[in-house]
Amino acid sequence: MDQSILVNTEHPTEAVEQRNGKYVLIRDVEEPQLGMYDKPLPCFGCGIGWFSLLLGFVFPLMWYYATILYFGNYYRKDPRERAGLAASAIAALICTVALIITILVLIF
Repeated sequence: MDQSILVNTEHPTEAVEQRNGKYVLIRDVEEPQLGMYDKPLPCFGCGIGWFSLLLGFVFPLMWYYATILYFGNYYRKDPRERAGLAASAIAALICTVALIITILVLIF
């Protein structure tokens, strides 16, 4: 079974090898067998966002790093990164609120 990805030709790509009517078959230039999202994600295959979320429980500044990537639209390079980066942004928000509440309780 051919697992190729077909896209509309209104947005032409450089990796055009076959034409099927109005659609163009997209293939990876370096590896013709791989599809658009068949390449593994960085950080042991789980992506920067999820890796930052897990590592953030030990080193919370990683959540803030992933938040910066999220608001910097890093996920446009690979949409699979969006969920992990959003989860890290939420973890950073919860950590910030918890720190503020803790500081307020200790001061007053």
